[in-house]
Amino acid sequence: MSEATSPYLLEMLHITKMFPGVVALNDVSLRVRPGSVHALMGENGAGKSTLMKCLFGIYIKDRGKILLNGKEVVFANSKHALENGVSMVHQELNQVRQQSVMDNIWLGRYPRKGIFIDHKKMYEDTLEIFKDLDINIDPRSKVGSLSVSEMQMVEIAKAVSYNSKLIVMDEPTSSLTEKEVNHLFKIIRKLQSENVAIIYISHKMEEILKISDEVTIMRDGQHIATKDAKELTTVEIIKLMVGRDLSQRFPEKRNEQGEVILKVSNLTAETQGSFTDVNFELRKGEILGIAGLVGSKRTELVEAIFGIRGVNSGTIELDGKLIQNRSPKEAIKNGFALVTEERRSTGIFPELSISFNSIISNLKQYKTNGVFLSDSKIAEDTKWVIDSMKVKTPSQKTSIGSLSGGNQQKVIIGRWLLTKPEVLLLDEPTRGIDVGAKFEIYQLINKLAAEGKGIIMISSEMPELLGVTDRILVMSNGRVAGIVNTKTTSQEEIMRLAAQY
Repeated sequence: MSEATSPYLLEMLHITKMFPGVVALNDVSLRVRPGSVHALMGENGAGKSTLMKCLFGIYIKDRGKILLNGKEVVFANSKHALENGVSMVHQELNQVRQQSVMDNIWLGRYPRKGIFIDHKKMYEDTLEIFKDLDINIDPRSKVGSLSVSEMQMVEIAKAVSYNSKLIVMDEPTSSLTEKEVNHLFKIIRKLQSENVAIIYISHKMEEILKISDEVTIMRDGQHIATKDAKELTTVEIIKLMVGRDLSQRFPEKRNEQGEVILKVSNLTAETQGSFTDVNFELRKGEILGIAGLVGSKRTELVEAIFGIRGVNSGTIELDGKLIQNRSPKEAIKNGFALVTEERRSTGIFPELSISFNSIISNLKQYKTNGVFLSDSKIAEDTKWVIDSMKVKTPSQKTSIGSLSGGNQQKVIIGRWLLTKPEVLLLDEPTRGIDVGAKFEIYQLINKLAAEGKGIIMISSEMPELLGVTDRILVMSNGRVAGIVNTKTTSQEEIMRLAAQY
């Protein structure tokens, strides 16, 4: 079909992609109209990201063809895709954190004045894009000093800076507040008005139905359906995604609370402007949620409890005894475990095997004669992680970076369970994970609570906090604004407390 007669900006036709032992994509087709938001949905491992990587030149498809404006294209790499008007905002942020915001946006294509980089033009061009998108970030700031949500906005601005006609957004709101999500939607509507097409990958049903024109659903590497968003409901999407009815989004809870396992008293951060005077108790078998807006210092608090950040004053008691977690190593020894928010940068060694990633927090347990590692013990414990966490993988030797986000998260949780923790700290444990994998992780959290573990769980998803926890500690600007009983609270009360200071 010629460019003049094609109603589609992008056509991916009969795409097949195979990896050793796995058919990742099987005869998948996707058609996207100019100026539309086309949602791409499916469980982790359904093939969404693989399909987009085939489009973006990261993977080479085995069969099928890709048409852009009616003309067949074969992108050799991501640079080639960008030069042809296709850009992608990846779920896992791959930024140079030691460099400035504007350096990250113009990396590899700096404006020049003769042989020198034109820093003035780079600054002005960045400011112009930020002004156009209503983003309030200093272009000269170091990326490492930004919050995760600000980093996400920088990536979106970078994609826009290429003047692309097609932008792929992979879980763009996974770390954004409700206010920031609304801001992103304004940016998307503006891009639509300029005839830019958006492929929008998300697991958030309400978002999909609000922002999308069309929805394509994938399952097990195959195309299941493409429908107008206005024709779909959350229940229908879930059924198409998982191939079964998931009317219960949260499993039934069976945990019983015991005596106090953790007591935090007057804890104040070493860094000025972080959290101050934090007090709470956690019981055995309890799931304590932590709510709050971006900047409320939720992550800083759990990192301080785990020994990553220093404290200026206050105490931590475990089973009635004063302890000091001056480092993660000491925290692990004291029975703590932390699943971090940024899976890619702080949770995994992406190029290394599932086996290595499963046992890295507990290496000394595998030493024989104090020198060599026991391969049989490592294999046994890795098998336990894969089986008990229901990790989908061809083998223990598969690199963890090749797994879906949900399966990576299961490996990380399994790794920490091998350390036999008494207190499990979970920072956004279901970020970027599909509804089916979320349900499995909720079941796992409930099971651990039923076994008497104390669990602290940070989440930006209000339905998740209300569906999983027993109590919710609400933070506002580094302070505890209140602790509420999950059964008797409401989203309105939590939001009111979150905005208190």
